[in-house]
Amino acid sequence: MAKTKSEPLFHIAKRADMTLKKAILIRVVAIVAALILCAIITMITTGLNPLSVYGSMANGAFGTVRKSWITAQDTSILLLIALALTPAFKMKFWNIGGEGQVLVGALATSAVMLKLAPYLPHPALVAVMLVAAILAGGIWGVLPAICKAKWNTNETLFTLMMNYIATQLTAFYIIVWEYPKGAGKVGIINADTELGWLPRIGNFIGGKYVLTIFIAVLTTVAMFAYLYYSKQGYEICVVGESENTARYVGINVGKVIIRTMFISGAICGLTGFILVAGVHQTITTSLVGGQGFTAVMVSWLAKFNPLIMIFASLLIVFLKKGAGEVASSCGLNESFSEILTGIIIFFIIGCEFFIRYKIVFNKKSAKGGNGNV
Repeated sequence: MAKTKSEPLFHIAKRADMTLKKAILIRVVAIVAALILCAIITMITTGLNPLSVYGSMANGAFGTVRKSWITAQDTSILLLIALALTPAFKMKFWNIGGEGQVLVGALATSAVMLKLAPYLPHPALVAVMLVAAILAGGIWGVLPAICKAKWNTNETLFTLMMNYIATQLTAFYIIVWEYPKGAGKVGIINADTELGWLPRIGNFIGGKYVLTIFIAVLTTVAMFAYLYYSKQGYEICVVGESENTARYVGINVGKVIIRTMFISGAICGLTGFILVAGVHQTITTSLVGGQGFTAVMVSWLAKFNPLIMIFASLLIVFLKKGAGEVASSCGLNESFSEILTGIIIFFIIGCEFFIRYKIVFNKKSAKGGNGNV
């Protein structure tokens, strides 16, 4: 008599569309579970009160008025890069080159700031810096798009490698522009005249940061309208779903890829302009600080929704600043605080599995129960 193959206890099935309320509930439960696990690990390994650790994290991001404004500015920078990558991701063009596109925009801004400051009045100089940054970032984004459209190259590797080119190009010009000679850095650009510096809005503490935040809010609204209410946004979605379908309905796929990547690179260039002209007034190879890669996670966490990206960006910045504060105020090394951050992010990303899929227990194995989880 032949043996019958035993059925597995359960299998995984894709969920139908989940309600927003239930999806939010799952995410909240995931965050609470992560905080509880972090609290247990903290008590076992350090003996510290977990509430004091979490208090230190909150203090690192929002402990003073100035810290709150800096957190808002850093959130705006990360948000801008995530917004830049999102149109390409919706099109299933895996643009991993945000880091390089921002850096090239920053490089173009610095070049104009250094070379044209003696010849242009301040408003004209800022305008030229902005245009140069947007064009530089856009061109840096278009290069892999052209190769993808014409020869179907691998955009992930292409954009990733262009990050390294941008970094080395920046390193070369830092040596060319270094001041004083032999310093290995550019230093604060136009420190005496402040030509090319973005203006401070008002005399209050946050006046230095308001313009960056305003640009990020404006870009978020514009990107949301572009993706969800414009013809080009519709074309991006169709190309992302199926290039063959897009061609069938008359969409020029190559044109959409090139146009979208120019927009993506241009917003990255805008971010580079803000980093140089509005935040640091100098350029280094570490200017972007890995945010081009962090922005990938922000975009995915938000499911490519620009409005949700605001909260995803704030969460990542809060965890980063909180980790630094925990390391200094609680006497822990930074590795421990990074472990807590990693656990929280892991739970947040992991809960997406339960939003998209469900565990179905087989009836025989579950003794007659259908047991969907």
